[in-house]
Amino acid sequence: MILKSSSLSLLLNYSSVSSSSSSCRLREQFSLNGMYQKGDVILGGLFEVHYFTVFPELSFTSEPQQLYCEGFTSSGFQQAQTMAFAVDEINRDPDLLPNITLGYQLYDDCQKLGVSLRAAMSLASGTEKEFLLDETCSGSPPVLGIVGDPASTNSIAISSVLGLFRVPMVSHYATCSCLSDRSKYPSFFRTIPSDSFQVRAMIQILRRLGWTWVGLVFSDDDYGVQAARSFQSSLAESGGCVAYSQVLPKDNRPIELQRIVGEIKSSSARVVVVFSNEAYLLPLVDEVVVQNVKGLQWIASEAWTTSSVFHTPRLMPYLGGTLGIAIRRGEIPGLRDYLLNIRPDDQPANNPGNNMGKVRQFWEAVFGCRLEPPAGWVEAGGDVCTGQEDLRDVETNYGDVSELRPEYNVYKAVYALAHALHDLLQCVPGRGPFSGHRCASLQRFEPWQLVRYLERVNFTTGFGDRVSFDDNGDALAIYDIMNWAWLQDGSVQVENVGVIDESAPAGQELTLDEDRIFWNFESRKPPRSVCSESCPPGTRVARKKGEPVCCFDCISCAEGEISNTTDSAECSRCPEDFWSSPERDLCVPKGVEFLSYQESLGISLMTASLLGALICAVVLGIFTRYRNTPVVKANNSELSFLLLLSLKLCFLCSLLFIGRPRLWTCQLRHAAFGISFVLCVSCILVKTMVVLAVFRTSKPGGNASLKWFGAGQQRGTVLILTSFQAAICTAWLVSASPTPHKNTRYHNDKIVYECVVGSVAGFGALLGYIGLLAFLSFLLAFLARNLPDNFNEAKFITFSMLIFCAVWISFVPAYVSSPGMYADAVEIFAILASSFGLLVALFGPKCYIILLRPERNTKKALMGRATTKT
Repeated sequence: MILKSSSLSLLLNYSSVSSSSSSCRLREQFSLNGMYQKGDVILGGLFEVHYFTVFPELSFTSEPQQLYCEGFTSSGFQQAQTMAFAVDEINRDPDLLPNITLGYQLYDDCQKLGVSLRAAMSLASGTEKEFLLDETCSGSPPVLGIVGDPASTNSIAISSVLGLFRVPMVSHYATCSCLSDRSKYPSFFRTIPSDSFQVRAMIQILRRLGWTWVGLVFSDDDYGVQAARSFQSSLAESGGCVAYSQVLPKDNRPIELQRIVGEIKSSSARVVVVFSNEAYLLPLVDEVVVQNVKGLQWIASEAWTTSSVFHTPRLMPYLGGTLGIAIRRGEIPGLRDYLLNIRPDDQPANNPGNNMGKVRQFWEAVFGCRLEPPAGWVEAGGDVCTGQEDLRDVETNYGDVSELRPEYNVYKAVYALAHALHDLLQCVPGRGPFSGHRCASLQRFEPWQLVRYLERVNFTTGFGDRVSFDDNGDALAIYDIMNWAWLQDGSVQVENVGVIDESAPAGQELTLDEDRIFWNFESRKPPRSVCSESCPPGTRVARKKGEPVCCFDCISCAEGEISNTTDSAECSRCPEDFWSSPERDLCVPKGVEFLSYQESLGISLMTASLLGALICAVVLGIFTRYRNTPVVKANNSELSFLLLLSLKLCFLCSLLFIGRPRLWTCQLRHAAFGISFVLCVSCILVKTMVVLAVFRTSKPGGNASLKWFGAGQQRGTVLILTSFQAAICTAWLVSASPTPHKNTRYHNDKIVYECVVGSVAGFGALLGYIGLLAFLSFLLAFLARNLPDNFNEAKFITFSMLIFCAVWISFVPAYVSSPGMYADAVEIFAILASSFGLLVALFGPKCYIILLRPERNTKKALMGRATTKT
């Protein structure tokens, strides 16, 4: 149940006089610096006008005195005056809240949680000393809503209480991301982006400039702790690392500050991110100067980016070039004149609550005079203030409206509350957003009703910025990126070098003009801030045990692996047909190896094959030309022609082993080789058998042997023997055909194209059958080696078969042990060697007689040798 405003008053500040009394009386009147202006509706405000609180001594013998504040800040006073200006401007606007006059009650929180909480409770419950109880608990709250508090810690405490009663609070400077928790702070809004947006903005800058190794320093309050926690997790997600994380002490202990600066000095991180305000940070910077720590790139949070307290000749050698996130700068027409029109005696009688800024002290400090001079002041030459001095005649930060940042947020916060109230009052009865379509009224509205309208606020300022809130009460995030430029004349210029707009399209949120950035280094270039340099292509990241992920070693990728990115933790394997380049950064196609027609070895073997085929053709031509001579006739010319043809096929089939293996060449090469050689050896075997048969016919009763081994039987024997080999090849091709294969077993960086036999048994049967026929031929020829000279064909056959068998016996181990294309070369060599051996041994002597010793190519010469020997 939502408690109404009068109940809130009872709970916060009042106590009943007695159980039967119908009135409540204020327990104690707080002494607070404030500004007040009457109106139909009052807005509350909390600002940091003083930065130091003096607490009274507690004697416990009497009632303690009220605390008071010292240390006037013109910036806080300017923000309070900006709210007063915005209220005045709204009252003069005929379109916004017509017939309604806004008033304000502003309090100084003195940068103390206790003071801020007292002020907030006073705003929420009112400051009347006594009021009568209303049994209906009706009536408007003392303030419509509160602008402030600027401090996150104060806002957390205040919102925790006011949120219970749904009193709206719109902060202009509290950035803690924890305040976005709607379940804890249901009525909290802000016109400054949350720290979660600020952290994301910083991460984008770090990524843009390549800084992955950074130091982190933060204040020991809700703002610093929450921002630091969010920054560390976000940096880790983006691949960066925190080199060190240090908390600024609240009590500014010198030993602790020395330790922190020593850590900063010894670290290899050149970038320092600081989440703090100037009050916490200034003692640390003083220690940085004492230890002379230069060469650092400072990254400022919005709390101190635009703080001028650091812009001194003593500090700028160390802080020059600082990059910072700043609140969006705005322009408020007419504000400067309003600020400069104040007087030290303005409205004290009409509005007794106006003691906010101790304007008299401000006035005296600005003009160097005294409004009420003490004794001896004039005699000592001091000036007396008239109160009519003009602030336009002096240069002060108070009158500077060129960098309206928190002030602009105050301006937007006041207008947000005004627009919400305006929308509430414009409600048409029967169409309202509340139960029963009811509308709220100015006389009887509850705080949560205004929260409902505040959630839907959507308007555009005169400067062109849209103001609205998301589901968490956060404003649209937009930041300016500021850079502290240290000029040659010693002055400091804070320049806008970029913008971060969360509403921009993805990937375009950051706009940074790097050419305009002042870098406080001799190189005038951005520093490098990494724990380990990025690994070059071809290497992978190897994490160091116990070190952050940004600290690593670079290890070369293995052969066949690549890494073409600088942050790869693993090397990737190249595809099967590719291999890593020498630099291990690119997968390149593997080299291809096969017996090619373009290589010297392939050309040599091809030449030898064609030469052998040509010689066979020449010998065939010679035998055809001299087919009727005794030498040709005596050696069975038909089988000789068939043998020459088969030898020619043997020479030509070796060409199938050259070139890139394909399916048809793999299938054809061994079949052609096997059938050609069986045809050749079959002819030799039959010739040997014919020689033996002829020899037997020369003996009595031997005619029967030649009768059963005539020309038809010879052709049939050759055909049958060759057909058997053809059947072996057919069965082999059908069952397990040879196929082309990419072999990477021999070389990792090469693909060896080869033909796999498919069936070892089939290949063995093919070679075994050839070997069997060759062995039979050799055996028969050996037995017939001592025949008469006119039958010396057996000697030539014996010699040829000896060569043939020797070649193929040595082929098997050489073939098995030869890798890749050399296996094909060995097989071609075996084919050519055995073919040339048969060609030379069988046909060389005959061609010699035919061409060079024609006198011996006669029947008489052949028979004469035979007669002589018998």
